[in-house]
This record gives sequence, C-alpha cells and structure tokens, in this order.
Amino acid sequence: MISAGGAGTGIPGGLPYRPWAADLQKMRAAEGGLNDPDGLCLPQGLLQYHVDPQPLKIVQTPTQILIIYESNYGLRTIYMDGRSLPPLGQAQPFWHGYSVGRWDGDTLVVESNNFRGVDPNEIHGVEPASFHGVGWLDHRGSPYTEAMTVTERFRRVNYGRLDIEFTVDDPKAYTKPFTVSVVQQIVPDGSELIEFICHENQMFLKLTGRERR
Repeated sequence: MISAGGAGTGIPGGLPYRPWAADLQKMRAAEGGLNDPDGLCLPQGLLQYHVDPQPLKIVQTPTQILIIYESNYGLRTIYMDGRSLPPLGQAQPFWHGYSVGRWDGDTLVVESNNFRGVDPNEIHGVEPASFHGVGWLDHRGSPYTEAMTVTERFRRVNYGRLDIEFTVDDPKAYTKPFTVSVVQQIVPDGSELIEFICHENQMFLKLTGRERR
C-alpha cells in the first residue's frame, strides 16, 4: 500500500534513491510542495494521479484505452494495437509518457517510457527553475528522469475494487527498480467527472507571489 504523500511507504529503508535524487527530494519536501505540479497547474506524475482523491474514468476501445483523471484534467492514451514501446529518446518526451498495453489473463499490463523528467546534470546545489513541476513521482518530490520506464498491472479483483501494481525502473535516479501497490475503489453513486480548470481562480500562485501576468 502507498500513502498519498510518499511512494516509499511500506518499503524497508524507503526508496533506493541515488544521492542526487535523495538530495533533490529533501529540497522539495523542505519547501512544503511549493513546486509540486499539482499546485502549479501542470500535469502530474503517474503515481500522483493514482493516489489523488479525485476520481478517474477508464474508457476502453478495441485499439486504445483512455484514462481520464479529474485531477488536473490528466489524459493518458494506452495503445492496445500490439505496437512496441519506442526506444528512449525516439519519441518526444510526454508529461504522461508513451504507453502501450496488453492483457495477461484478467490483468492489464501497461508499459510506459519517454517521460518528461529532470536531468541530474543540471543540478548544482539548488533545483533549477526549469525543474519546477517536472519529474515529481509523488507529493514528497521523489524525482524521475527521462530514463524512467514504468510498468503498471491493473487488476479488477471484484466489482468495486481495482488493484494497481506500479513498478518504476529509472537507473539514473534509483539504484534498483521498486514496486508499490495502490488500491482504488469504485465511486458507487454513479457520479460523473467534473471540469477541473486549474487556472480558474487559481490562488496558490498568487499567494506565493508567482502569479503569471
């Protein structure tokens, strides 16, 4: 299981950060989420979407699966037509990555790469402004780079419960792959997603003195 705050919950010793990634996570956490993409009206990291309290909708077609997140109006396209993942760097880096999926029995296996992440070579004691809102795996600021590959295994164990096994392999940010588990519950009353227009009456940037004019 994972808490809404950090991906390391339940992992003995926490996440296997490389030294630069551990330092960046500490800097981000010390700022109290000042540059979390959620507060900056930017697309979130995949794991952030999975643990946020806002609902999501999954739309299945023969060749694609779309996941629509109410939070920050996130939209993912998962290609189900048998294509392979493009090599790292071949596809344009996406906020939500490039995703392909396949069925393994009753489990949907989704592999994603070519994420827009941070570059550890650009860190010189402080987090550069170009990193703000970029490469946040969780709300504690655990970073990821463009080398990250994510494997998700979605399994609907009963009518009301969806189990997600989330594995991160990012050799630039972590010393080894790691896996966390997320449990999601169905919204039983049939509620529909509502519009999430983040910049409408957005107060966080105003209160932190960074309102865009």
